[in-house]
Amino acid sequence: MSDKQLLHLVFGGELENLEEVSFRDLNDLDIVGVFPDYESASKAWRSKAQSTVDNAHMRYFIVHMHKLLDPDGDGKF
Repeated sequence: MSDKQLLHLVFGGELENLEEVSFRDLNDLDIVGVFPDYESASKAWRSKAQSTVDNAHMRYFIVHMHKLLDPDGDGKF
């Protein structure tokens, strides 16, 4: 495979307050999925964020998993 995988995780949940990222219930996190690139992750994030716009405490995030798996960016563990 010649294309480098740039995995992104999209997840969200209800925050305890609006001033910090601390979730009310970790068992109730919404794991939207893992996506092969930022563009597809962003589409999923936007869709979930828009669907929960009426709940001010609900937040969705994109985690750049590829940066956690390969912090040096050299493709090696």
